Amino acid sequence: MDLSNLKPAEGSVKRQGKRVGRGQGSGKGGTATRGHKGAKSRSGYSKKLGFEGGQMPLQRRVPKFGFTNINRVEYQGVNLDTLQELVDAKKIKGTVDFETLVELRLAGKNELVKILGRGELKAKLTVKAHKFTASAKAAIEAAGGEAVTL
Repeated sequence: MDLSNLKPAEGSVKRQGKRVGRGQGSGKGGTATRGHKGAKSRSGYSKKLGFEGGQMPLQRRVPKFGFTNINRVEYQGVNLDTLQELVDAKKIKGTVDFETLVELRLAGKNELVKILGRGELKAKLTVKAHKFTASAKAAIEAAGGEAVTL
């Protein structure tokens, strides 16, 4: 080993980016590889989302469609088979209220809960929720439980 074959340790030297706009002698001076004129050559340029070079963007060409009801009430659905799985896993016993559903991450704390009728319920449960479908209410009561609307 001598001074002619010294080199830095692997990964210790990071290659710097090419230095543009540092004079004609560098070979990258003048326009600094940006070409002549146009938006891309200017300082502070950033392409706007959906920009199509001045052509009317697709998002503005396509008409608005439909109707959004501002008074719509959204419910987080929880099915009977989900409740039965929780009973089988011994995560719930006897009563299921809103706080239990939030703890088990079946609903968010600011959501409304609706019990839906998919699956079957064998356990006797007192279920407290904001809404019930007719089939869910019937199934809960058929299993000997109680459906309480909050």
